[in-house]
Amino acid sequence: MTVRLHWFLPTGGDGRTLVDRHAYGSNIGRETRGLRTPDIEYLAQIAKAAEQLGFEAVLTPTGTWCEDAWLTTVALAQHTERLKFLVAFRPGLLSPTLAAQMAATYQRLTRGRLLLNVVTGGDSAEQRRFGDHLDHDRRYERTDEFLSVVRGVWQGEPYDFHGAHYDVDGGLTSLPPDPVPEIFFGGSSQAAGPVAARHADVYLTWGEPPAQVKEKIDWIRSLAEREGRTVRFGIRLHTISRDSSADAWSTANRLLDDLDSDTIAAAQAALGRSESVGQRRMLELHGGSRDQLEIYPNLWAGVGLVRGGAGTALVGSHAEVADRIEEYHALGVEHFVLSGYPHLEEAYWFGEGVIPELATRGLLSPDTVSRATGRPAPLLVARGR
Repeated sequence: MTVRLHWFLPTGGDGRTLVDRHAYGSNIGRETRGLRTPDIEYLAQIAKAAEQLGFEAVLTPTGTWCEDAWLTTVALAQHTERLKFLVAFRPGLLSPTLAAQMAATYQRLTRGRLLLNVVTGGDSAEQRRFGDHLDHDRRYERTDEFLSVVRGVWQGEPYDFHGAHYDVDGGLTSLPPDPVPEIFFGGSSQAAGPVAARHADVYLTWGEPPAQVKEKIDWIRSLAEREGRTVRFGIRLHTISRDSSADAWSTANRLLDDLDSDTIAAAQAALGRSESVGQRRMLELHGGSRDQLEIYPNLWAGVGLVRGGAGTALVGSHAEVADRIEEYHALGVEHFVLSGYPHLEEAYWFGEGVIPELATRGLLSPDTVSRATGRPAPLLVARGR
């Protein structure tokens, strides 16, 4: 098992700050200093950089404050050649048969560059904006049925399904996707685990300390074994990697300069209303305090003070960041879905600093090394910037 690297497309906007211009109170609609709008030209820069640097895919988010992931990524596929797109979507907001058809079409248009990130949703207020009024556990029940239909329809024969949420007669994609897209799935609640065990190809967790990540891996692995399945694992992290540890921590501390106590308090109050167990676990890592944000060597919880979702970053020298990736990898983590502020510059810091370090340790596949260098793997000699 080698390390597989993915980057992030900031389809809600990017910049040199952690402050989200959309999510909290008076920030709604306000232009934030250093903001970069998510137009196709800027997103194409990031996608091309990710492809050039050797990342396998880019994750796109889903929700109120970002562009639609399906439309954005299929447009970006025209600006790239090999890069895959990990498209996040919410299963309750469209027909599973239609989703299966969309995925099949996407695979043909992009020649097999689609990955799927299923986001069940942990915030009822956000779900209600899209007309979805199910509670947390029933949303996971619906996701279970949704993915059963999608996989059934992909078989290429008429498929019937009769459940509590979906009633499908003769569901069919006339041309099944080739290859079938891998399904990434996350969720820390008891309702989420069995769904991951039955349907996920890759279980994706946010960046908790290694001991907590191991607990999740053991939990999902045991559930999957009961289903007669094998699930692979991924982790979602931010990165701040520099030529020296001091430079990396200086960058992290600068990101805190924009965060006054009122901004943090408003963000914590909003995030605290989420029904997501994973979000609650992120909040528990720092408790809303700026103190002791390094919760494990080179694992920094500062992002989660004001941003939902992935709230931790790997911070340090290129070698130190590679150390932590190697530690998670030893636990069984294969996929690393990474990001940084701003996403264009941080992709280069990681790609030119950490990827060569990982290559010298033998953690990357020859294909990844050749994508990153444009040369066969044995010729890779560069280290750092």
